This record gives sequence, C-alpha cells and structure tokens, in this order.
Amino acid sequence: MWILILVVLALIYLFRWNQRRLILPNLLDKYVLITGCDSGFGNLAAKQLDKRGINVLAACLTEKGAENLKKETSSRLKTVILDVTDSQSVNAAAAWVSSIVGDKGLWGVVNNAGISVPTAPNEWLTKEDFYKILNVNLLGVVDVTLKMLPLIRKARGRVVNVASIAGRLTICGGGYCMSKYGVESFSDSLRREMKPFGVKVCIIEPGFFATQVTDAKLMKDCTNKRWAQVPDEIRRSYGQQYFEKYCYNVELSLSMSNTKLSLVSDAMEHALTAVHPKTRYSAGWDAKLLYLPLSYLPTVISDFIISSMTPKPVRVS
Repeated sequence: MWILILVVLALIYLFRWNQRRLILPNLLDKYVLITGCDSGFGNLAAKQLDKRGINVLAACLTEKGAENLKKETSSRLKTVILDVTDSQSVNAAAAWVSSIVGDKGLWGVVNNAGISVPTAPNEWLTKEDFYKILNVNLLGVVDVTLKMLPLIRKARGRVVNVASIAGRLTICGGGYCMSKYGVESFSDSLRREMKPFGVKVCIIEPGFFATQVTDAKLMKDCTNKRWAQVPDEIRRSYGQQYFEKYCYNVELSLSMSNTKLSLVSDAMEHALTAVHPKTRYSAGWDAKLLYLPLSYLPTVISDFIISSMTPKPVRVS
C-alpha cells in the first residue's frame, strides 16, 4: 500500500516537474514591462531577460537608475521614468508602452517597485506612515496593472506581482505586511477574472533579501526617527530597553538576509517564459523552511513563536 502511494506521488512530481520545464517559443517577439528597475530584483531581472533576447521595457524611478541600467544592457532594452504613486506618470508610461508594442500587445508586466519604510510598532506610526507604503506597494501595483491590462489581454500575457512572505504571515507592524497581503488579495481576484482571457497572474513571495529596500541603515534611521517622535507617555510605556531590543532584532534579521537575488529574478523569468507558470513562487530558504510553514500553523502557535522573538514593554497599563 505504501509503495503504491509513493509511486503515485513520484509520478505526480515527475509530471509537474516536466510541465515546469516547458518554455514558450517565440520569446524574442515578446515585450515585458518591469517596474522598480533602479536596483535590486527589478534591475537584475531586466538584465537577465535582456540577455535572453526578450524586449525589456524597464521602468525606473530616477534618471540615474535608467542611465546606469542602459550602460549594462543591450540596445533592445528601453527605459522610462515611472513613479507608481503618480497616476499621470502611470498614464504616460502606459501610452509609451502602447506606442512601442502596437498590435502585438504587452506580454508581461512585473510589478516589482516597492518600499519597506516607515516600519515600526504600530503605535509609533501615523496614518501617513501607513499610506506612504500602501501607496507604493499596493495602490501602485493596482494602478500600473489596470492601465496595462488592455495590452496584456491583447497578448494573452502575464501579470507578475511581487508580494512577500510577509503577505502570508504578519511579522512586523506598519504598512509593509498590510500592503503585501493586499497584493496577494488583488492578485487572487485578478487571476480568476483574467483566466477566461487567457491571461495568467503569478505571485512572487520572497523571504528576506539584501536589497536597497531592506537596507539596514535605512531601517535603523527610520526606527530611531519614529521613536524620537512618539509622545512621552508611549515611550515610558514601552521603555528604552524595548526600543533597543527592537532595533537589535531588526539588525539581526537583516544581517541574515539572503544575498542571492537571482532566486527572485529566476522566479520572475520562469513566470514570464514557462508554458505552465506557477501561481505562487516562494524564494529563499527562510520563506520555504520558516515563514511559509509557520503561516499554516494555528494562530495561537504562530503568535507564540513570533511573540517569543519580540521584546516586552516595560509597563502594561
């Protein structure tokens, strides 16, 4: 009986493995838009797809980022300045993309642009702190996707949204996890709506990676700033020791960040080029072995584990 079960599982695994290996033909005719190409995952993915011969439309936030990327890629790659929080900028980018792809349509959009700060315990933050992250990580994804969808549908292409393992398990306060949960929800509804049109929607869920988004100095400066701005009553309730321990935990987590960014860019590439892409891609050992399994545990257990790694306030009133 056990042998039969193992054989069936092995056959299922081999079937799925073989499906994942199938790559689309005519990739050289396809156009892909990637946001957040100044650095990190988007920058690496743009270079990777360019080397593969795909027509990359790289959206950068700054002129400097665009110029640096063009120096390291072929003449096929084209850049555009895009601020995903500015609808006029998104509209202009959509018109630019349309003028390039024409009747072929846009094969893929990779919503990669994102930020991670301000992040701190919720009570230290303001509504504006939450909005700043949500505006980039969630509303920016929605705006870019909606503007590009007519072109994507024309090509029966792909939407690839970069969420996070923090979109499956809340690991910190602030708008970051909230925004990534939102990306997961938006992607799930969009996937079902786009299926009749032949459009596939994929989600990338990285763990902790060493990028500018998770820069240790940036995170530390943000935490220090928020702590200095909270009212005296809140600081007395949490205590200086809580603040110091919180900063230490942040630095410790970031020090263990994965430096192999290609794990994420490879997932992006597969989502865009595979005949049968995955619905979700977990990237990084921590995502696969720690956070993802933890997200499936009963809430009381996951709360206990996460709470055991966080400092305790000095005064609970």
